[in-house]
Amino acid sequence: MLASFTMAMESDVEGSKDPPLFTRMPNHYISDYKYYDFDGYTFVNSKGEDVNVEGHRYYVQYRIQEGAKPPSQLQIIRNYTNAIKAVGGTVEKEELEDTGGNAYMKLQKDNTEIWVHISTPGNSTDINPYQLNIVQKAEMVQDVVANPEVSDVFAKEIDEKGKTAIYGIHFDTDKAEVKPESEAVLKEVSKLLSQNPGLKLYIVGHTDNVGKFDYNMKLSQSRAESVVKELTSKYGVASDRVIPYGVGPLSPVASNKTEEGRAKNRRVELIEQ
Repeated sequence: MLASFTMAMESDVEGSKDPPLFTRMPNHYISDYKYYDFDGYTFVNSKGEDVNVEGHRYYVQYRIQEGAKPPSQLQIIRNYTNAIKAVGGTVEKEELEDTGGNAYMKLQKDNTEIWVHISTPGNSTDINPYQLNIVQKAEMVQDVVANPEVSDVFAKEIDEKGKTAIYGIHFDTDKAEVKPESEAVLKEVSKLLSQNPGLKLYIVGHTDNVGKFDYNMKLSQSRAESVVKELTSKYGVASDRVIPYGVGPLSPVASNKTEEGRAKNRRVELIEQ
């Protein structure tokens, strides 16, 4: 008489779950999992350039259940690239070699930008896992405040250079409304004006060069106006001391060819009148 038995199934590692956007390949379990509220990862875009993306990061490693038939690396890669295309995403770069495969993908939808890297084992290593690194782009919540006071730094730079750049005023992509996490920096700007009663400023909005020129010019002007509105309505700054201007992509401080450069170009400047 033949004995019957049930194959033991491996369970997902404790605390893990499938990341947003994707299900998993059949007969796979999560063998390693990490989530960071804020972290960075380097992806590759369609031009073969490294792109450093920061935000909510997921790392998930999947292994095949013992005894199950493993899919080929092409089958794994194609499942994920087809899935992201189906929701409007793009495949930035794909590499398939005997030793393993990689695919870099991107989804830009509404105000959300998500980057994905999937890496697979080669076809000769059936039991090896495949991995996902996913970053949903987001701003970090600033927990540390530097001394001396930020307003003193602003004053020093304006005294020496006639202007200072601010990177702590935040907006959603393609939006002009100032986000609540900008409050700390706006307080420092109002403190700067309070401590220097003779100082008048141009509040100048800057963008990168992604998108149409006229659109970026209007967006930078709207953002500058939003900053002025915050300063005058919430912090009591006289309207004749802060004048908004938008110069779009016309005054970059770094190359727009990289994500790091574009991030530096998206800024608000305080320029002495």
